[in-house]
Amino acid sequence: MTPHTPRDLVGIGIGPFNLSLAALAHPLTELDTVFYEQRPTFHWHPGLLIDGATIQVPFLADLVTLADPTSPWTFLNYLKTRQRLYPFYFAERFHLHRAEYDAYCRWVAEHLPALHFNHQVDAIRWNPEHDLFEVDHTHLDNNGQAQALGRTYTRNIVLGIGTEPHIPDPLKPLVDAPTVPVLHAAHYLDHRDTLLTADHITIIGTGQSGAEIFLDLLRNRPHGRERLHWLGRTQAFAPMEYSKLGLEHFTPDYTHYFHALPEPARDRLITTQWQLHKGIDADTAAAIHDELYRRTLHGGWPDTVLTPGVHVRTAGRIATTKIELHLEHTQQNTRTRLTTDAVILATGYRERPLDRILAGLDPYLRRDSHDRPRIDTHYRLHLDPTITGALHVQNAETHTHGIGTPDLGLAAWRSATILNALTGKDTYPLPTRTAFTTFGLTPHHPHIPAARTPTTLTPLTDAT
Repeated sequence: MTPHTPRDLVGIGIGPFNLSLAALAHPLTELDTVFYEQRPTFHWHPGLLIDGATIQVPFLADLVTLADPTSPWTFLNYLKTRQRLYPFYFAERFHLHRAEYDAYCRWVAEHLPALHFNHQVDAIRWNPEHDLFEVDHTHLDNNGQAQALGRTYTRNIVLGIGTEPHIPDPLKPLVDAPTVPVLHAAHYLDHRDTLLTADHITIIGTGQSGAEIFLDLLRNRPHGRERLHWLGRTQAFAPMEYSKLGLEHFTPDYTHYFHALPEPARDRLITTQWQLHKGIDADTAAAIHDELYRRTLHGGWPDTVLTPGVHVRTAGRIATTKIELHLEHTQQNTRTRLTTDAVILATGYRERPLDRILAGLDPYLRRDSHDRPRIDTHYRLHLDPTITGALHVQNAETHTHGIGTPDLGLAAWRSATILNALTGKDTYPLPTRTAFTTFGLTPHHPHIPAARTPTTLTPLTDAT
């Protein structure tokens, strides 16, 4: 692309959220879009597609339905193309298997021409001469080797680079050492066969991923010789909040409420809401208890230890085959050591830092008191007024939009919000109310942008 033929939108990263945006943008003829992803194909958490594991949102939380149920990219239409509507109908499943959700997303990705895999974005800059963003990228082969360099000019950008596995500091040296069997849950299935042969296994992390991995290992270890330790920092193996009114924290209404709060209030609130999205699904917890109970039917207890309220102070290797974890119990204020043959870190994910990819725009960025990007209600970074283009983000705004940021149930709504802002009109009509709960004494409803000529595609202003 040249400065005389710029794109209207470049998407960087193709995970579920930018895939949702691409699917909803596909029928909009007024938008010229392209999406880049450095991986060779779409995959959604392949290391955690454990047999039988389900996603924690209903199937209606697909890529598009909650913004446009008539879209050809709905999950139900995917089933129709696979001649599976009737089996799904009789299965009466509200929550999909993770592997099925991954297959559905790959089906969408394979049919959208605007997606370009094997493209690594190297830098983003603002070109004041042409009032355009420059996106430099490298075309990779299937082995990840550079083939060609390219540059795309665009009026607007959306960053959807996702999250990365979080490794606690005491365990980083062990993960980096190739001879030590310490791995993040994101890579569990890649090493599952090897892990099952280990004499003793420790799982760290008491959220959903830790529960699913513990259950999978438990089901596949010999009776009486399970040799499993499951530890975590939380004070209990707590259930995820899944009441109907509790789920209203994952609505646009709550997102608008949260965004309007002062920055200190938002930061305090985030730390108290972990059980809304980091607990254990009730069905998974019940399955774990059932499996443990089943192993007591003929006398004795399974060789398992489940201990919450524990954190790893330090860790080290013993020779080349074992690991020693130095543990501390936060309530008892006691310490001990645990020797194990393998460690699985179900310690969650963190938003990928934007600093590297936005280095060329750093002088233009407006930041909050903690040096984080300021983000408006339309998911745009606050930039210097001299930049006329818009830079949107997806799944990088927990500090401004709250715990619903990584939730799949808000994907279509956020994508529609971004597209409405880009087109300057109500391209995808969105509801003005989505929850029975009134968050705060003054309701906060979204501003619907006024219509303008689509071909101009100039960014809206937003005082928030």
